[in-house]
Amino acid sequence: MGFPRTVVGGLSVSRMIIGTNWMLGWSHQSPAKDNLINSLNTREAIADILEVFFGRGVDTIMGPLTQHPRILDAIQDAEDRTGVECIKVDTPIINVEDTVQGRDESKAIFDQVAATGARICLPHHSSVERLLDRSSEKIRRLEEYTAMIRERGMIPGLSAHMPEVVAYSDKENYDVETYIQIYNCMGFLMQLEVEWVAKLIHDAKKPVMTIKPMAAGRVTPFVGLTFVWNSIRDQDMVTVGTMTPDEAKEVIEMSMAILDRRKPDIGVRGTPSQYTVPR
Repeated sequence: MGFPRTVVGGLSVSRMIIGTNWMLGWSHQSPAKDNLINSLNTREAIADILEVFFGRGVDTIMGPLTQHPRILDAIQDAEDRTGVECIKVDTPIINVEDTVQGRDESKAIFDQVAATGARICLPHHSSVERLLDRSSEKIRRLEEYTAMIRERGMIPGLSAHMPEVVAYSDKENYDVETYIQIYNCMGFLMQLEVEWVAKLIHDAKKPVMTIKPMAAGRVTPFVGLTFVWNSIRDQDMVTVGTMTPDEAKEVIEMSMAILDRRKPDIGVRGTPSQYTVPR
């Protein structure tokens, strides 16, 4: 059976989304960990991970894909191996300067994203948050960028680390179909308390793509995934990054078990000591 799905702007996507931080070297832990990720995750190694996800119905991937060709190459390899068409959710960094040059550069980037076959485009949070106006509770000139995305046949959304992006967009009814929002049990990188972000997600007018469910490795998959899957809505998504095919198998099985309310079939962790309770 395939992984559960939801709908974003009329497009069916898997509720688990493949994250790319642990493929591209953004560990949120240390330069050494970043270097380890980059040394291991070649095009072939990434394709091996994607093959596991695609084979289990997780066919949606998120990240600044166009600006990192290694990922696009690996996606193509995994598509060729599995016959699964990957749904690309691109989060490009764009130039949001209020100038002709800035607009032209943004259009050129959106052209590149559309050319890769991306279906959903969410400008990167580092770009979006430069447009945030807390005084007026608006996102300045956002309509220009969502129109550029629509004109290129893609579904617009917003990447956000700042919760205000979601709140202001809903308030102003901007032309967006989904949001990215950080959400984990530790509150890691979240700018409001966990309870406030949970409310924000539940009140959002559009489906939310949650990210960093395991707080960039600070909580175990069982803890992080159990919390997030059990505290979001049925239309929302969880973005999960892995470094190996075995990790991909684990997070898929664990997530399916959480959603089915059963024990995951993944065995137990190794330990140098022996537990006295049965394993």
